[in-house]
Amino acid sequence: MSPARTIEQENLGLGKGLYAIFETSMGDMICRLEEEKVPETVKNFVGLATGEKEYTDPKTNQKSHEPFYDGTIFHRIIKNFMVQGGDRLGQGTGGPGYRFKDEFHPTLKHSGPGILSMANAGPNTNGSQFFITLVPTAWLDGKHSVFGHVVKGQEVLQALGNVATGSGDRPRQEVGIKRLRIVRES
Repeated sequence: MSPARTIEQENLGLGKGLYAIFETSMGDMICRLEEEKVPETVKNFVGLATGEKEYTDPKTNQKSHEPFYDGTIFHRIIKNFMVQGGDRLGQGTGGPGYRFKDEFHPTLKHSGPGILSMANAGPNTNGSQFFITLVPTAWLDGKHSVFGHVVKGQEVLQALGNVATGSGDRPRQEVGIKRLRIVRES
């Protein structure tokens, strides 16, 4: 069992803010998190990423404080649309054992590639699953909570978006998150 991790202090050279570093099987991506605009959504994501937020592991049905996203896969990839992850089961059906309300900010839109947003099954059904857009997806505004955007590693995102998929938009080769670090740059 891995202990919960804390938010790391690091100079990324990207400016003051809170960042998620996705160490993936295809390279690293860094997303700036919009903690001032959508604090509850970011708090949930960061808490799961570090293991500070307790959740029910869908694999064991036991309470856990393990870093949630480490070792998970991108279970759904739709070319020219989005890359989806955040399910410890790797099927698109798993979550943290709870749901939370949508949180929207008027300046956070699905306006281009690299937008980090919560995946859900309808209004107020957010949990752990997220997606990152590959193109503008304005029709998702007001339906999915945007909480960050890619600031470094756009080429990694595009490579993920080009992975061959099969039935259910599932990647033919497993691609995933080796580790997800949360870093604050001051």
